[in-house]
Amino acid sequence: MIFDSFIEAETVFLWATFVLALLLGVVANKTNFCTMGAVSDWVNMGDLGRIRAWLLAIAVAMLGVVILETMGLVNADAAFPPYRSSQLIWAENLLGGVLFGIGMTLASGCGNKTLVRIGGGNFKSVVVLVVIAVIAYFMTNPFPDTDKTLFGVLFYDWIRPLAVDVGEAQDFGTLLNPDNAVMTRLIMGIVLVLAAVVFVFKSTDFRNSRDNILGGIVVGLVVLGGWYVSSNVEITVDEELYSLSDYYGEWDMLADSEEGKPAMGRPLSPQSFTFINPMGQTFGYIGSGLNRSMLTFGIMALLGVIVGSFLWSLLSKSLRFEWFVSFKDFFTHLVGAVLMGFGGVLALGCTIGQGITGVSTLAAGSFLALVAIVFGSAITMKVQYYKLVYEEEASFVKALVAGLADMKLLPNRLRRLDAV
Repeated sequence: MIFDSFIEAETVFLWATFVLALLLGVVANKTNFCTMGAVSDWVNMGDLGRIRAWLLAIAVAMLGVVILETMGLVNADAAFPPYRSSQLIWAENLLGGVLFGIGMTLASGCGNKTLVRIGGGNFKSVVVLVVIAVIAYFMTNPFPDTDKTLFGVLFYDWIRPLAVDVGEAQDFGTLLNPDNAVMTRLIMGIVLVLAAVVFVFKSTDFRNSRDNILGGIVVGLVVLGGWYVSSNVEITVDEELYSLSDYYGEWDMLADSEEGKPAMGRPLSPQSFTFINPMGQTFGYIGSGLNRSMLTFGIMALLGVIVGSFLWSLLSKSLRFEWFVSFKDFFTHLVGAVLMGFGGVLALGCTIGQGITGVSTLAAGSFLALVAIVFGSAITMKVQYYKLVYEEEASFVKALVAGLADMKLLPNRLRRLDAV
């Protein structure tokens, strides 16, 4: 997609993102594609249907990325956020993932599900969105009249030194075969995709579930579409091609004026869907008085999912307004939103941002974050369930130990509550 002006190219970039996100919102609402729900079904009922849908989405996105990279049509090496960075921030991936997993369970949904629920009329999720947005914004942007961010104040000094420099990049292709990373990623991606597809479709129940199949395929294709669009919008200047981010970097030499210049260059890089950092970007956009220069891929993605979900709610007559049933309900969602804000930024993404988009790049940190998110959510559900069943007898520690024993992470002899 080649354009003669930056403004025209950026406009197509933003609106293409909105259309893809709108499709994501429609399908996620229709099929009840929900990563927290998938973990809940698995932990509480042993039902892997929505886990399989999630894995199918990962497989579709991963296969597309590794194939299109060999054709030069996706540039995940230059991604925003930098999934393949040479700095493996393993502690941030793990801590952020666990915090996010706990938070999304308390707040009744991940970042994408929060937006889908808003589109369906859930005002509890509006509160969750606002809290996440404020935290995510100040995790990466300084407080007014200072140079300090939440990340700098609370985390940087003790967690960033734990990062490991892995060399050129942290994706498995580069780690295993730096001389031919692209081909290694292709082979490894195909092997992982085949294994995932076999696991997904060996279930008769899954094969008979049109919604789960539709959800997995469409979500995966939407993520792949985000990678494709953001990697292939280019501007021609004197017969030379520039990506959006390259043009921004040489704005003074290529543009006639400051008109139409975005406020930031990094959000013009190749990327796909993620929702925690974009919530922070949306907070900044609103704070700027809806200044067009602040519009990003992430903001358009956020708006698109809400609108898509709302449209499906109208078409299916499922629009239902919902509010907190008690102060405890409010407080639980508030705590969950706070943890999601911190965790999503630390982990560099959410269940979509790391769990599908990041994993599709075969980045080691993305796999760590995904495992941590699932663990955080699963153990929270275990604790909630034991406390519900045993009531006053189940202290937090007893419920935690029982949950960890159920997950084979502690010896069964340490439990003080019978398995349920």
